[in-house]
Amino acid sequence: MDELTNDPQGGMQSIVETAMTAISEWGLQVIGAIAVLIIGRWVAGMIRRGVSRSLERTGTDASLVPFLSSIAYYLALTVVLIAVLNLFGIQTTSLVAVLGAAGLAVGFALQGTLSNFAAGVMILVFRPFGVGDFVEAGGTSGTIDEIGIFVTTLHTPDNVRIIVPNSEIGSGVIKNYSANDTRRVDLVAGISYADDIETAITTIRGVLERDSRVLADPEPTIAVSELADSSVNLVVRPWCAAGDYWPLKFDLTRALKEGLEGAGCSIPFPQQDLHLVEVPKTA
Repeated sequence: MDELTNDPQGGMQSIVETAMTAISEWGLQVIGAIAVLIIGRWVAGMIRRGVSRSLERTGTDASLVPFLSSIAYYLALTVVLIAVLNLFGIQTTSLVAVLGAAGLAVGFALQGTLSNFAAGVMILVFRPFGVGDFVEAGGTSGTIDEIGIFVTTLHTPDNVRIIVPNSEIGSGVIKNYSANDTRRVDLVAGISYADDIETAITTIRGVLERDSRVLADPEPTIAVSELADSSVNLVVRPWCAAGDYWPLKFDLTRALKEGLEGAGCSIPFPQQDLHLVEVPKTA
């Protein structure tokens, strides 16, 4: 301190020399780090746009494209930051290990959320159903309104909004009633044991032929399926377009009853015969 006070010019020169030494040692590294950051960010942006375009060309779900492209972007930025730290001689091996341990801890803490996320990604990638499909999944049934990363939203036929975690959908059986263009309507018509079976079959066939919604191919099935306790049961299995399923089923149920009754066939119902036995009086 005394020397600097006595010789201000020498002290200033010492400071300048120290600064110049630091600049010569670290200046190029700082400039290189800035250049790496700028170029790395530009490359990460290019990667994000490239991933986005590739996913769009392959027909990936629109809600999944920005998510996957953002993951690619931030992974590229992570690589850039590690490269910058290496320029300054900082050992990144321990840093990567710490980040991995932290990620593992967060993964355990968010296990339920991550399972929903993983299931959501699988649903969006493999597309077992789409928006507007009527499905039975996750213990409920309804029309798909929205497919999210964590949950799927459905509307039931009576217009109740149901939000189902994707993990419940992905871990169970999925029935998609809208996936195919055609569906089979399964009906059962019971006639009395006293009725003529051929008359009933002819009547049922006429009812089906008069409805334009019933498809000729595949051909409807009409056959005796069961000799039940109170009736002879006939299976009636016509095919129709998927959108006509419920209207056709309701209309055929009524038309078959009216047609069979008009042909003289009775619609039996469960009944029991009671036999009375007279016991003779004893003296």
